[in-house]
Amino acid sequence: MLKQSYEIPTLPLDIDVESKAVLKALSTAHRYLAEVKGRAASIPNQGILIDTLTLQEAKASSEVENIVTTQDDLFKADPIMGSPDSPAAKEVARYREALKVGFQEIAASHGNITNNTLIAMFRILKSREDGFRRVPGTALKEGVTGRVVYVPPQEFDVVQRCMANLEQYVNDPPVSELDPIIRMAIIHHQFESIHPFPDGNGRIGRILNVLYLTKMGLLDTPILYLSRHITKTKMEYYTRLQAVRDAGDWEGWILYILTAVAETSKTTLVLMTGIRDLMAEYKNTLRQKLPKIYSQDLLNNLFRHPYTRIEYIQNDLGVSRQTAAKYLDMLADAEFVTKVTQGRSNYYVNTRLINLFIQAAA
Repeated sequence: MLKQSYEIPTLPLDIDVESKAVLKALSTAHRYLAEVKGRAASIPNQGILIDTLTLQEAKASSEVENIVTTQDDLFKADPIMGSPDSPAAKEVARYREALKVGFQEIAASHGNITNNTLIAMFRILKSREDGFRRVPGTALKEGVTGRVVYVPPQEFDVVQRCMANLEQYVNDPPVSELDPIIRMAIIHHQFESIHPFPDGNGRIGRILNVLYLTKMGLLDTPILYLSRHITKTKMEYYTRLQAVRDAGDWEGWILYILTAVAETSKTTLVLMTGIRDLMAEYKNTLRQKLPKIYSQDLLNNLFRHPYTRIEYIQNDLGVSRQTAAKYLDMLADAEFVTKVTQGRSNYYVNTRLINLFIQAAA
């Protein structure tokens, strides 16, 4: 059997991790995160943010695992749009569904993030029915050389015991005054080091990040675009994770996470501002050009579903199929959307909104 290469600490940590550098970076992270929470409230329909920004987070988080898809495939990976052709798009769609289920579970369990919730998300993400690892032999290897860089706990009872301690740490009121974002950094490292699942640990761990920020009231909805920073700094991410295991460098790891929160908050702010401004522009122009069909529900539809179809308009506006088709063709003629024919059906793309997402991902 492989030998575990790092002794998983029992939480809470018995060391002081709030250095001067950490506290300085923490102040910056809180400032930008608070702006994200406040700016989100300015979007008229929160479902727009949940449906669009969580999908962008899903895309970015999957890219950390080298699962790459396009915006086009991404928005077509929807039950009404039919089954996506791209396996990568299917993976990303399952990530978004797992995140949304996790968010719903928090509400249903009075704010708790339980191990059962994590297992439920894993099952959605990987389309399988098991849970925590029971079979030894898991090792993390370097992608190019195949060299083993880390061996997590191998025995099921050790995995289970560590995850029970982590669940308690996530949900119990803090004994100390340790800041929630610092706690999130510790939780993420602990989860990735336990590596409890046979697959998908990185993505489940990144969902856990944003769910924890939501649980602690730093966000109202799980919309932080955190994985984009990790994708862009993937080498540093893995190096910082391992430096804690090898040398106990908690400060370096926590500073990395605080920077990630600040930087991705900035990106999310730009994206939300773009969405809000574009919605305002569409609202005014729709009222002028197409006053007979304008409604707030129609506007929400165009932003909640950047790739919309007749079925969406029918459901959201409560109109007939014929009326929905007429509305969409009028919107296309007035250049609010671009009509695309796929086989025997059509879909309608809010191109300007898609361009906002592409620019944010650049």
